[in-house]
Amino acid sequence: MKNVKLTTKILIGLIAGIVVGLLLGGSPEAANTYIKPFGTLFLRMIKMIIVPLVLSSLVVGAASMGDVRKLGRIGGKTVIYYLATTAVAVIIGLILGNMVSPGAGLSIPVDATVEATAAPNIADTLLNIIPDNALGALLGANMLQIIAFALFLGIGITLIGEKGKPFLNFFDSMAEVMYKITAIVMSYAPIGVFALIAPVVAVNGPAVLLPLAKVIAAVYVGCIIHAILVYSSAVKIFAKMNPLTFFKGAAPASTVAFTTCSSSGTLPVTIKSAQDNLGVSESVSSFVLPLGATINMDGTALYQGVCALFVAQVYGLELGLAQQATIVLTATLASIGTAGVPGAGFIMLTMVLTAVGLPLEGSALIAGIDRVLDMARTSVNVTGDMAGSVVIAATENELSVPQAKVKA
Repeated sequence: MKNVKLTTKILIGLIAGIVVGLLLGGSPEAANTYIKPFGTLFLRMIKMIIVPLVLSSLVVGAASMGDVRKLGRIGGKTVIYYLATTAVAVIIGLILGNMVSPGAGLSIPVDATVEATAAPNIADTLLNIIPDNALGALLGANMLQIIAFALFLGIGITLIGEKGKPFLNFFDSMAEVMYKITAIVMSYAPIGVFALIAPVVAVNGPAVLLPLAKVIAAVYVGCIIHAILVYSSAVKIFAKMNPLTFFKGAAPASTVAFTTCSSSGTLPVTIKSAQDNLGVSESVSSFVLPLGATINMDGTALYQGVCALFVAQVYGLELGLAQQATIVLTATLASIGTAGVPGAGFIMLTMVLTAVGLPLEGSALIAGIDRVLDMARTSVNVTGDMAGSVVIAATENELSVPQAKVKA
């Protein structure tokens, strides 16, 4: 399979994992015992490279801009773009929730109690971006704080000029080493994807998912609609890029995100796909993508809209226009301070339910299928990050290959 593209290999691994998972549906313990460790190994290797990759690439990205004003301009564009697409995503989720009514007529007993997570305080969210201990941020893999620290390093290098060159060269060399390690880890991705998806299918076989099929369908259809309408339009209008070229180039990262359920964990693959397949410059991708993995949660926001209406419908409660507007605002703001790790969207859901006065017990309905929903929403999150990088690169004239060919 030497001549087979990596995207194809990952897809084969995904399909094989689904088939094997269905075959092992009667004995999920076998999938967890003998197959899952290979997926865990893949996740551990990905996690191993995240912090040094983000730190080095973002320092180089910030310093290579050579102009603090340019950095501020790109940062402003990026945040506005991400928040706008997140708001659109949650609106799509609410529209689908109203149209499909996934919770109407359902009567599912709720035994579990889920502890609420307080809605994010804007001031605290902004203050928490700045680490009080840079080393602690690195050791704790706090992505927002690592991004802030890296940006300060990059700005400092830019401001001191020639004296900062040796320091920049160190991070430049480190970034190149991390890109090479990423390529090595990615060669294992087809096996990792297979080993991650098989246990999920074995444990959550189709019979378990049938009672909640409507909410799953609504989230997946919403994610597809958002990707087709928003991302296709964005890359076509701003970058003059064929949407099929974009989705083909984004496929490796989107597929890995689908199985890992982690925007941060997929980041090395996302950066590689954006640079190699979509022609995004290193300076833009090194800044926009780590930021997107932390604050851009389109798929998660869409999921909030569908699931909040689902819970309301199960309990026979009506959500007015004002309450649905509150969902849009809460989900959009919560996305800024939510980590790009598996299950983070479920924590966000408790914030949204609290904000509109819905019973928190309703989130227990979603808990059983959250992993299945997490796969779709994370894939959209990551695809949205790459669409953002293409748009920002195009507006900065740093999209070097508008019709980039996808590399193996």
